[in-house]
Amino acid sequence: MKYADEFRDKEIALGLAKAIRSEADPQRPYRFMEFCGGHTHAISRYGLEDMLPKNVRMIHGPGCPVCVLPAGRIDMAIRLAERPDVILCVYGDLMRVPGSQGASLLKAKARGGDIRMVYSTIDAIRIAEQNSEREVVFFAIGFETTTPPTAVMIRLAEKKRLGNFSVFCNHVLTPPAMQNILESPDIRSIGRVEIDGFVGPAHVSTIVGTEPYEFFAEEFGKPVVISGFEPLDMMQAILMLVRQVNEHRHEVENQYSRAVTREGNLRAKEKISDIFELRDQFEWRGLGLVPYSALKVKRAYVDFDAEIRFGMNELRVADNPACECGAILRGVKKPVDCKLFGTVCTPENPMGSCMVSSEGACAAHWTYGRFRDHQQRQAS
Repeated sequence: MKYADEFRDKEIALGLAKAIRSEADPQRPYRFMEFCGGHTHAISRYGLEDMLPKNVRMIHGPGCPVCVLPAGRIDMAIRLAERPDVILCVYGDLMRVPGSQGASLLKAKARGGDIRMVYSTIDAIRIAEQNSEREVVFFAIGFETTTPPTAVMIRLAEKKRLGNFSVFCNHVLTPPAMQNILESPDIRSIGRVEIDGFVGPAHVSTIVGTEPYEFFAEEFGKPVVISGFEPLDMMQAILMLVRQVNEHRHEVENQYSRAVTREGNLRAKEKISDIFELRDQFEWRGLGLVPYSALKVKRAYVDFDAEIRFGMNELRVADNPACECGAILRGVKKPVDCKLFGTVCTPENPMGSCMVSSEGACAAHWTYGRFRDHQQRQAS
């Protein structure tokens, strides 16, 4: 790819939309979940849903690591930051994610906690080097995309003999979450949504490749198309899914071939497996406890595991009962279905993580005014 404009051509987009309308069977629904929050924002930003026939529906998934982090893990980080000997390093979009009872890292910082926003893992290493008398903890979060930098950081800390540095690991995995959406035992209480196929995550797949989705597609009979983030990427991926459904296929196809291979980034995967291992289970906001869906630091690097170093106890707390973030993450509801959306819950005053994160579905609907389209339709 030379220029982004090549993937934003209006005429080509209209041609793809025409192909989707002509090939989609009007007698049946097509329900596709875009897993990645970046895809949700692309759909809202470019108004792609308005180009699709009414029976082709896009469902927003849980593909935002900030959104799926449960309130209990935020509370754990707040308790850590309240220790006078600790400097907690976090990415900026974590600062306003709500914990229990309206708590957040931003409010903990206002109360005196030494919480510092960083732009990269190397920033946290520098802070540890400059504050040898303090414990420096990096709040690691993200899907497979951001896991390799954390692995490199731990190896670097070991090489530099940084005895005051550790990681609060919250890295989660994509395929188990996709599987959970389809077969979770608690779908009766949380709710479920019918899904005919998935738009697979792009950045994640540059690391893991397309191979991990092959078992998923075969086992559950759901097609998966890995897609880039530009409007033409999304429209082509939707057309590929429509064709798979029409032909009764359930394969993994790679629309994002300019960046993703079947094997993925072998060097990055090697670094991940060197430092991390699977957790038996991990709590996701909206999905509950998901088996083998997250990573923890291996015993060989236990000196850099903040949960072990500080004896952190796992906390599980209830979300705000009025917030529909959990149902939105699962795809059961849209942001406009939440009574708090656009009233008491706004980007300036977020009630749930879906409004906080730059990749959250609620933030996308608010930023690009999609909720106004819904209001207009309701009024008419």
